[in-house]
Amino acid sequence: MPTRSVPVAIVKGMGDLGTGVAYRLWRAGFRVLGIDLPRPTVIRRSVAFATALYDGRITVEGAQAERIHFVDEAIYVWGHRGIPVLADPEARAVSALGPEVLVDATLAKRNTGTHLDDAPVVIACGPGFTVGSDCHAIVETLRGHDLGRVLWQGSAAPNTGVPGEVGGESARRIVRAPEAGMVIGRRAIGDVVAVGDVVAEIVPEGQGAARHTARHVEVTAGLAGVLRGLIHDGVIATAGMKIGDIDPRARPEYCFTISDKALAVGGGVVEAALALRSSYAGRLA
Repeated sequence: MPTRSVPVAIVKGMGDLGTGVAYRLWRAGFRVLGIDLPRPTVIRRSVAFATALYDGRITVEGAQAERIHFVDEAIYVWGHRGIPVLADPEARAVSALGPEVLVDATLAKRNTGTHLDDAPVVIACGPGFTVGSDCHAIVETLRGHDLGRVLWQGSAAPNTGVPGEVGGESARRIVRAPEAGMVIGRRAIGDVVAVGDVVAEIVPEGQGAARHTARHVEVTAGLAGVLRGLIHDGVIATAGMKIGDIDPRARPEYCFTISDKALAVGGGVVEAALALRSSYAGRLA
């Protein structure tokens, strides 16, 4: 497909990191379409375009994302410089729209269906991909010296299984479901919490139809700080699943702006997209 005057990019995964990617592509002049699951399991909902799939729309740092139901609706959202978001777990929009750039920002730690020939420019974020086999470039997502670096060969650093440090805390800042069931939030994102505060409850599986009489399992904060993220009410969690995030820096304003990590990865994606698209356009000339 010949390059368009205004390039189109599809970003798979509209969590907080995918939102940083989409935001930076949007700021760089791309028309961006975000795709995700019908009920995303996003934690940092206040800065994730995936929230539009629940609420219809969300604005993050001046960029408004809007839920659409069909690929054709994207052009209307682009018309007022918005970012359309589509529930599309099979990524059918890729073949329907034919974007110049495809970014896999699902952070699944493995390739769940992205192929080198999906678009002229295919970029992956994080581990689970190999340049030349799955994609044209990879952007490193592991915190540290190489965060946001574009990799033109090989693979990203493997998944450590250990949450990155924020404010000197790692595993303790993560809120996990103590058992399987439906999540009900009891505190709001941005709230200051102390150790032991109830931030959510789990209605164990099999009791969802009788929420008012069901046994509820309290989920408490293991760390003092600000509740930076909490999964959407009604999501069915598995035992041990991450459902929240506490920021020990205790700065509520950080809950409502894109993180340094997401912006760094987004910057790497823009670098790779522009370099690869320029190379692609040169081959067509």
